Formats: sequence, structure tokens, C-alpha cells
Amino acid sequence: MKTKLMQLPRSVLVGRDAIDEIAEVLRGLGLSGRALVVADSTTIDVAGNRATEVLNPFFKTTSEIITGASIEEVRRMERCIEDSDSNFVVAVGGGRVIDVSKLAAKNRGVHFVSVPTAAAHDGIASSRASIKEDGNTVSKGANPPIAIIADTGVIAGAPYRLLASGCADIIAKYTSVLDWELAYEKKKADEYSEYASALSRMSAKIIMDSAETIKSGGEESVRKVVKALISCGVAMSIAGSSRPASGSEHKFSHALDMIASNPGLHGEQCGVGTIMMMYLHGGDWRRIRDALISIGAPTTAEEIGITDDLIIDALVTAREIRPQRYTILEEKMLSKKQAEILACETGVISG
Repeated sequence: MKTKLMQLPRSVLVGRDAIDEIAEVLRGLGLSGRALVVADSTTIDVAGNRATEVLNPFFKTTSEIITGASIEEVRRMERCIEDSDSNFVVAVGGGRVIDVSKLAAKNRGVHFVSVPTAAAHDGIASSRASIKEDGNTVSKGANPPIAIIADTGVIAGAPYRLLASGCADIIAKYTSVLDWELAYEKKKADEYSEYASALSRMSAKIIMDSAETIKSGGEESVRKVVKALISCGVAMSIAGSSRPASGSEHKFSHALDMIASNPGLHGEQCGVGTIMMMYLHGGDWRRIRDALISIGAPTTAEEIGITDDLIIDALVTAREIRPQRYTILEEKMLSKKQAEILACETGVISG
């Protein structure tokens, strides 16, 4: 029987003023020594300084500001960890901060703590990091956070667009799982886990069913979305890959990142991609679209600021991204004309 190591977060704290308890949580996990707090120029003021103040009485703490999500920035953070002799990294911010910190911590062999300031995508809890390398966005293996401290008051203060993007990224799990099942059926590739797929689907269903109430905003909406994002991260840890959370819709989003000069948010693009990929799977794509509309997430090229031509090009070229990952895009092998028809039929482009 094949053995598999599952690495999961050991402590998760979600609620108002959760940051004020960060030192207590980390001490309870047995962490000690020096802490490196990583933020960006915005999140240092939103929550980074506050986290540092709470940590300082118990840990010698230094802070660093990141400027992007490149492999060069990861290397710089690795040097910061080494120079400060830090025992763990506390990432206070959004996707860029968390992904850079996550990978740098893994490469230096220290623990990583996730303190999201927005609920825009499932990177807050996953073992994957999206990093720019050689001009492309690539997904790299890392370790999941040892702890997640999600302050609902802080996250509720972020622009609603980020929360809607997180919801779209969760809804995208419907097609991620369908692609995973397809790959296992057709290619016997990427070992399939019923538990991981069920957890991912359940997270998507909860957000779909709660679309109307989430749109009202507030901390209860944040709490629901954060928990769903964490569940998606746990699903990836159970699977040992990003399969339950990343399929053809993510390939589509990554393709847009590569060809668009001003792409939309990751979750927004995945949501639009999910509408089209569900159509290709023969599923209820209209229900996906309607849920995204109810939440306030984009469903058209115009709403994410992408031209129709770029949508078509991304649909055709997306299969070239991670070609070893079999999805509905490899199954259908869309021509440019077929891609145009698909985007028109689903209302993503005006035609």
C-alpha cells in the first residue's frame, strides 16, 4: 500500500480581533525564538504593525516589505530569514505576501504562519505558491501554514471585490474536480481521492447556496468564505496536489495572466473560466453564472476588463500550461472558431 504524508494546519483561528491572539496561538504550538513578519506596503499598516506589536513581548521580531510575487523576491526573503536568524515567518497580507512567504519559509526549513488581510483566493491555507518565474506564473510546492489567523474585522475592511474573487475561486472547484475525475478516468493520472474531491465540492456548494447572503457583506460573510477557502486548502493537502482546486479554469486564468497587459484578479478569471469549462463538461453552467452574478463577481470579458480576442486566445492556448495536467481542454482541443462559439454561447463575450 502506498504511503502518503498529509500536512495540515495545526491551529486555525477565525474571528474579530483574532490578530490580538496571535502570540498566544503560536506559543501554544511551541514556537519560540525569532519571528519575521512579512507584509506589503499596504498590509503593513492594515495589520502588519499590529501583529508585530502583539508578537514583540514574546518573540524577537523583525519586519520586511515585499514588492512582488517573483522568484527573485522569494530568494530575497530567504536571505532575510537567514540574516535575521528567524525561526518562523508570519505572512500578513494577500496572495503575493502569502505565496512569497510560504515558499521562502519552505526553502529555508522554517514554519510559516498565514495571516490573511483579504479572502481573495485559497492560497491562505494551501501547500502551493503561485510565483512569477521567467515571465510566467508557475505553481510551486510548499508547505501549508502551521497556523492560520484570520481576523474577520480586518478582512471585512478590504474591498468587497476581493471577497467576491475568493468566492469565484471556490466556485471554480466544481470544474477542478470534474477535470480531476476526467483525468483519472481517461489517463489514470494524478491519483484520485474521493475525500479531497468531496471536501472541495462541499466548499463550492456552500458558497453557491449562500450567494445572496454573502453579497450583503459583513463579518459573517467573511467568516463563511474564509472557512470555505481553508477547506479547499485542506483538500489539496489531503490529495497531495492542487488537483481538487485547480483545473481547466485555472489554466485559462494563467493563460490570461500571460497574454493580457492588465489581467483581472485570479479568482475573477477562474470564475469566468468555470462558466465556460462547465459548458464543455455538459454541466449546468447557467447556475454557475447566476451564482457569480448574485455574489457580484464578473461573468463577462468586459467586466474583468479583458478584450474578446484575449478570451478566445486564452481558451486556445490554456492547454499548453501544465500540459501534463489533463483537463477538459485537452479532451476537446478547441480551435479558435470553437473557442469563439463557446465564449459567445455562455455570454462571456458579446460575439
